[in-house]
Amino acid sequence: MAGESAIKRTVVFIDGQNLFHCARNAFGYTFPNFEPKALASRVCAAKTWQLDNVRFYTGVPDATDNAFWSKFWAAKLLAMSRQGVTTFSRPLRYRNKKVRLPDGSVHAYLSGEEKGVDVRIALDVISLAHRREYDVALIFSQDQDLSEVAEEVRVIANEQGRWIKVASAYPSSPAAANRRGINKTDWVPIDRATYDACIDPYDYRPKTNPAP
Repeated sequence: MAGESAIKRTVVFIDGQNLFHCARNAFGYTFPNFEPKALASRVCAAKTWQLDNVRFYTGVPDATDNAFWSKFWAAKLLAMSRQGVTTFSRPLRYRNKKVRLPDGSVHAYLSGEEKGVDVRIALDVISLAHRREYDVALIFSQDQDLSEVAEEVRVIANEQGRWIKVASAYPSSPAAANRRGINKTDWVPIDRATYDACIDPYDYRPKTNPAP
């Protein structure tokens, strides 16, 4: 196998919902206030990796169910695409859930769930490795379902006789319950100073109260 590349071409894959939940748990932020391209650039620069492409993935609620967050993501995704970020969005799928309340009664509610985003990330990481489009795949996520992707990329590296790294980046602080990256990848924790330097200067939330 060829040795480690002097110039490490890097493609960043960002799981938007996972990144938001990690930032909320680590730093207490209540909405996705990060600027993906800025965050990707700063993390790559710290590692002296050459950032070639940023890809962003998220589930988006239907406008008829949650107009506030639907408008937020429509505006934020448009801004990202104008910055050259490749975006992928999927509508949330809805299902009825029930919870038992302390008084013994049962409360039913409609829950939106993100489906297919992790699969799309996995397919893109593998596809771009086959096409030799990166030396480093940097995944912004703590989703352990992606650990098998790292194994597959190693197989591809052996087949192609070249060096490839898979890393996972995630917000981390003493307050975070989960301080682990994706298994079988190099972990790149993001501290608050780094994250705060990459907060989006624009707030895409509509000027109305958010729907519950």
